[in-house]
Amino acid sequence: MAEIIPAILPEDIDDLRKKLSLVSGIVPLAQIDVCDGKFAPTKTWPYKKGVDETFLRIVGQEEGFPFWDSVDFEADLMVRHPENIVGDWISAGAKRIIIHIESTPDTLPLFQKIKLEYGASGESSYGVETGVALNIETPNEEVYDLLNEVDDEGKPAIDFVQFMGIENIGYQGEPFDERVFEKIRELRERFPDTIISVDGGVSLENAAELIEAGANRLVSGTAIFESGDIAGMIEVFQDLG
Repeated sequence: MAEIIPAILPEDIDDLRKKLSLVSGIVPLAQIDVCDGKFAPTKTWPYKKGVDETFLRIVGQEEGFPFWDSVDFEADLMVRHPENIVGDWISAGAKRIIIHIESTPDTLPLFQKIKLEYGASGESSYGVETGVALNIETPNEEVYDLLNEVDDEGKPAIDFVQFMGIENIGYQGEPFDERVFEKIRELRERFPDTIISVDGGVSLENAAELIEAGANRLVSGTAIFESGDIAGMIEVFQDLG
């Protein structure tokens, strides 16, 4: 069964709390879309005006992330130079970190550093998974080195690949780009054991074909939160695969 992940593009902390409250107890994990207005054209909480004070308190362990005790989250860092903030999001409680391969010049050392300091192996107690995201125009070959590079335990530098299913990232409700089907099939054939996630434009109209192509995780915002029946819609998605 494919994992269904609700995506939240938070306007502010209240918007984040509200949307997390709607999926708490329904799914084990949600995606928080993090946009800085540079790599992605939009700005989201906590970076709309500087860095939000609530987020700083969360990072400093002075308070918990909203609904931390009932739903985990993955942080999709659609930001320029994610290496500057990735530690903050892990301190805030992210269980998965997604870095866009186009967002920083040399991703391999960054992923290796995250694995060493926060990964599931070694001395770390964080157990953070790492994923690399590719924009629709980015060739799959860009992630081959990340998937081929393994550590002393034979594990790759990243835990999963996230394909963007839309051309304009940082927005919800964007039209689905069918080119992603072939990108998924190609990567699944070359790396049969890799976890593949798809984010952007995911709906009931394309979910079954995405799973058939090889996707393990489906990330959806609009189709879930605008359905009028969030629990029912997630169940329908889950029944597809």
